[in-house]
Amino acid sequence: MARKYTIESSSPSGQGGSIDYRSELNDQQYAAVTSLLGPSLVIAGAGSGKTRTLTYRVAYLLDNGIPPENILLLTFTNKAAREMLDRVGDLVPHETRSIWGGTFHSIGNRLLRRHAEKVGLTNSFSIMDREDQKDLMAVSIAAAGVNTKEVRFPKPEVLANMFSLSDNTGIELQEIIEARYPYFEELHESISSVRKAYCERKLATNSADFDDLLVLSLRLLEENPEIAGYYQSQFQFVLVDEYQDTNWVQSQFIDNCAAKHGNLMVVGDDAQSIYSWRGADFEHILEFSDTYPKAKTFKIETNYRSVPEVLELANHSIKANTKQYEKNLRAHRPARGELPALIALNDPSTQACFVAQRVLELRDEGIELEEMAVLYRAHFQAMELQMELTNRGIPFNITSGLRFFEQAHVKDVAAFMKLAVNRRDEVAFKRIARMLPGIGTVSADKLWGQWRASPLADANTHPRSFTEHIEGFKIPGKARSSWSQLGYTLDELLDGEQLASPQDMIKSVMGGVYDDYMRSKFPNYDNRIQDLDQLKGYSAQFDDVSEFLGQLALLAGVDGGPESGGQRKDLSEALTLSSVHQAKGLEWRVVFVIWLTEGMFPNARVIEEDDDEQSGLEEERRLFYVAVTRAKDELYLSYPYMWPNSRTGDIMQRPSRFLDDFPDELVEQWDVGSAGASW
Repeated sequence: MARKYTIESSSPSGQGGSIDYRSELNDQQYAAVTSLLGPSLVIAGAGSGKTRTLTYRVAYLLDNGIPPENILLLTFTNKAAREMLDRVGDLVPHETRSIWGGTFHSIGNRLLRRHAEKVGLTNSFSIMDREDQKDLMAVSIAAAGVNTKEVRFPKPEVLANMFSLSDNTGIELQEIIEARYPYFEELHESISSVRKAYCERKLATNSADFDDLLVLSLRLLEENPEIAGYYQSQFQFVLVDEYQDTNWVQSQFIDNCAAKHGNLMVVGDDAQSIYSWRGADFEHILEFSDTYPKAKTFKIETNYRSVPEVLELANHSIKANTKQYEKNLRAHRPARGELPALIALNDPSTQACFVAQRVLELRDEGIELEEMAVLYRAHFQAMELQMELTNRGIPFNITSGLRFFEQAHVKDVAAFMKLAVNRRDEVAFKRIARMLPGIGTVSADKLWGQWRASPLADANTHPRSFTEHIEGFKIPGKARSSWSQLGYTLDELLDGEQLASPQDMIKSVMGGVYDDYMRSKFPNYDNRIQDLDQLKGYSAQFDDVSEFLGQLALLAGVDGGPESGGQRKDLSEALTLSSVHQAKGLEWRVVFVIWLTEGMFPNARVIEEDDDEQSGLEEERRLFYVAVTRAKDELYLSYPYMWPNSRTGDIMQRPSRFLDDFPDELVEQWDVGSAGASW
């Protein structure tokens, strides 16, 4: 029989703690922080002090004699990990550097460095960034013997996205392709062979990509019971932040680490689960009590961020979801006496004018620009607003990506139009040429030489057919088919001897060679198509292509001169424009949520493809809830009646169904008139 022997902790006991937890925390936070052994689920509503609860929980464990090296704290961002560990260090007089705290990937990296040989690496393995990954993927395509001359094959970044989604969700690659990339189904076997070659080359080059840090760590624990047992003994307490955002690999990793002691505390908010598109599984938080039948559930519902008027609307907005933990956010702040505003406007341009004018009015009232934000479901929905803000000289930062007119696919389409207008435009020509399969910088230079020597480069010549002139060019065999298709596309940009309208030009480019290029190049093909549809609608107000291109250049060039290398620095005093996904975790005094129409928010694809359980629609509603709960003081909800020049022509917009989820008396409806009318 084994003799039991206990090493006393050198950490101070709970009696030496310096924190008065009872006075520092509200009742619900205190209950979670001071809970005893076993699994626990903490449902922390928006603005309820989730980070504070986790931080004090770690401090409480240290104050009660738990050695720091026996605590594992898992987060999704380095910023969150640093913030919590720094605050713990400020709270308690204990040494905290030994806490195993960090992102899932940083903890995975730490494990792999110790046991790399168990997964076929050495402890000096390289972690590939996105560019490294693309380069190795390109080599793997060649190694797999894929004949990319016969068919346009997915680019390395698209393949990386496919493989990542399969790795992180545990879903077979073929199923991922069928669901997300149906236009590549016929290439499934070739794509699988590339994946195999890619994995082999990673091991051969002693390299790991970002996903491997988790995938290989999980494999390490699952295939090596002695190693798993060591860490399961060490991690007496496991704490997880933003549990609603965990994917399959992360969930398995958590369960493995907590397997021995079972002291697992997960903190999250099911109402803010909005990342299924990147592999997060909403069911993990919903089914936590099924996975851990003895788990205690704590709800933290006091909101310290928003005024009661905003919270009442938020509470009603999420009630329609059937799959959720019921909660009711209560405001810690007093009422302001002003209801959120609901504004119906004529069209997107009027909506942009309203937001811009109201922003200036609020600034005059003393609210700084950086304390205001405009949120939207998809990036393209901010196009008109970006133009209006630029024209009015209102500075803005974008957290949802590049400014609309700086995006690669917008600049690609503009290149076709520039070449049609100015056939001596070398930059535009080479940009287009490099989109064709098998054509790089050297081949593009050679093609430009042939183009320049042909009648096409003569500004005084009006070719009846581009196809006819370029047919004789010397083209790499791989690009021959696409080169001919390019000729047909360029022909469509001419209407007789006149240039086609900007709108018709964009339509021709989207329906020609560029569509195949986008499918193979961009993982988010569907989103980029929406952007170009919006650009096409915007172009309808221009008859002259040169005028349209000039406007694009002006909008793309603001604040991005050569002195900064073309890179725009974030402005500290600026309005924030953001997708709701990027806004999660942030807050502003004033929030505008725009484009609240059916098909825009909720997204049309979700409405069309939603299953019987309406899981997609419920996530869209959670997205709306996240948007609303970003507002501290003032909330403006707006939508346009009309969407001019959409794919189907001018269409009337139906207000979002989410605007029916709360009673009319919770908002003040604004009647927006033209100049001279009051709002």
